[in-house]
Amino acid sequence: MTAGLALEALPPPLRAVARQAWHSQPVATASRLLAEEVAVAANYDGTTHAVLMMTPDDLDDFAVGFSFTEGIVREPSEIAELEIYGCPDGIVLRMWLTGERSDAFAARRRRFVGPAGCGMCGLESLAEANRAIPQVHGDFRFSRTEIMEAVAALPHAQALNRQTQSVHAAAFWEPGRGLIAREDVGRHNALDKLAGALLQADRSADAGIVVLSSRLSVELVQKAGMIGAPIVVGVSAPTALAVRAAEAVGITLVGIARDDGFDVFTHPERVRRD
Repeated sequence: MTAGLALEALPPPLRAVARQAWHSQPVATASRLLAEEVAVAANYDGTTHAVLMMTPDDLDDFAVGFSFTEGIVREPSEIAELEIYGCPDGIVLRMWLTGERSDAFAARRRRFVGPAGCGMCGLESLAEANRAIPQVHGDFRFSRTEIMEAVAALPHAQALNRQTQSVHAAAFWEPGRGLIAREDVGRHNALDKLAGALLQADRSADAGIVVLSSRLSVELVQKAGMIGAPIVVGVSAPTALAVRAAEAVGITLVGIARDDGFDVFTHPERVRRD
């Protein structure tokens, strides 16, 4: 994949905004760093597939990860070219696909008639929202201590959130290799950025733990399944549909991860006692 980055035309991920602080007397006037939120269009072969609101950071990772978790490409090399540039209304990720993938994408577009309806990451039918996810077959088992270590490492990797208190994170923890994390105002975008980072680094998700700073919705389980993550841990509770999806595809779903422990909702055989 070749990439052209128009960095000078892109907004920063953080912006200082004036505010009044009413926390004590007297009222203070100061500025505060806020996370930027920008409309980003994912464009393939000249056609806009989805527009998402997101933090304008790690956009190359997002382009690769979103393309993979949405089933548009099977590996990064199927994106022949990536251009990232700003425009008055936001940012465009313009991707050109290789021959076979380009034909498959065109066929996918032809299957749908009319505008997008359900609003989930550019999906154009309710059937796609419940699309089939590959079975996850990771054989690695992790102890309670290792899972807690992965959760404890997450806040230290959230540089944007420390400055704004408004950004989600998705991270991958692997024994002996530490944590790799990506952040975004959208939890789905953060996971797509992480997926792209792993793919571009040629790292497999089946040897570690995916840790999320948000509740565990079915879309996050689906995206984690696409990258083959055997254990997904969230600091909040999952939805009932997320539990059913994780059970069906073989993901160990761990929620409500706190300092004192966590709940295992599916496939507890991957969690071993210390």
